[in-house]
Amino acid sequence: MSTKEEMAEIDQMEAGSNQPSVAPVGYNINRAKGASTMGVQTVEVSSASRPGAGSLMSPAPALSVATGTNDVEKGATVQKSGDQWGKNMQRWRNDNIDIGKADPGGPGICAFILTLFSFLLILATFPLSLCFSVKVVQEYERAVIFRLGRLLKGGARGPGIFFIVPCIDTYRKIDLRTVSFDVPPQEILSRDSVTVAVDAVVYYRVHNPTIAVSNVENFSHSTRLLAATTLRNVLGTKNLAEVLSERETISHTMQSSLDEATDPWGVKVERVEIKDVRLPVQLQRAMAAEAEAAREARAKVIAAEGEQKASHALRQAAEIISESPGALQLRYLQTLNTISAEKNSTIIFPLPIDILKHFIKPDKKDKK
Repeated sequence: MSTKEEMAEIDQMEAGSNQPSVAPVGYNINRAKGASTMGVQTVEVSSASRPGAGSLMSPAPALSVATGTNDVEKGATVQKSGDQWGKNMQRWRNDNIDIGKADPGGPGICAFILTLFSFLLILATFPLSLCFSVKVVQEYERAVIFRLGRLLKGGARGPGIFFIVPCIDTYRKIDLRTVSFDVPPQEILSRDSVTVAVDAVVYYRVHNPTIAVSNVENFSHSTRLLAATTLRNVLGTKNLAEVLSERETISHTMQSSLDEATDPWGVKVERVEIKDVRLPVQLQRAMAAEAEAAREARAKVIAAEGEQKASHALRQAAEIISESPGALQLRYLQTLNTISAEKNSTIIFPLPIDILKHFIKPDKKDKK
């Protein structure tokens, strides 16, 4: 292999993605101090140390090659990788509690003696001890085991069969299924000084049994109290109209706040729903009277508009009938037909008004 090919191979390995640069066998790669600042790295290649280089090949002098690299981009990539690595490590620490930090000395000689005695007792009563040592948890359950008060490594056990030492081990079962509970009705003063009673429904589940047992005394009771407090805090910043119309937004805000607060307890809040909003009786009556008045006003406006349209229609009909004298007689006959169909015993004689004009005394003004 020529010197150019060897240098190209080294450059390719140095420019590899996300993987640390590893030199091939027989090559020594040393970065000069301060080279990363200037974007230059020094590579020393020694062909004498390659495998298979015997007496047939004389040792060649070391080569110094300066290659330019984009250290700014590499630094940004390394920084992002470091941040992600830090987040993963923090999450791993939350999931796997190191009991040795609480007690660096570890269990003492007394704990060792008790453990040994318990194992000997299990062996002495072997057939009978299985009834107390073998435990079973369901698919939706996990068991958190404590030995002499210390959390066992490896996290929660299950599902299936697991073993405990009866004398020194205690365990607690945690249900991983989704649990729902009703938030008691809360008397809340809204931002516009209206008192309302609101209740909600919260759905949550345990996503980390070890933290749920170790970090909080009673995660279920704590979640219930926190849900009631969060409901009061969120609705206290809303008007009555917003509480009645923006239930979905309020539910989403509560879910995000509860999920963030209960994450250190190993609890995941999946859903929050506003169940009912109850108003005071006096406010209900006032709102009902307001709605009734609004409906009556709309009804009067609609009736007035109908009368206006009817008057225009009657005016047009009168103008059409006045143009033809026989049209009025036909209207009389149509009216008689309608009355005779409903009330047969009623007899109506139409009397033209023109006949009565001869019997009406003319006024003095008319004579003049």
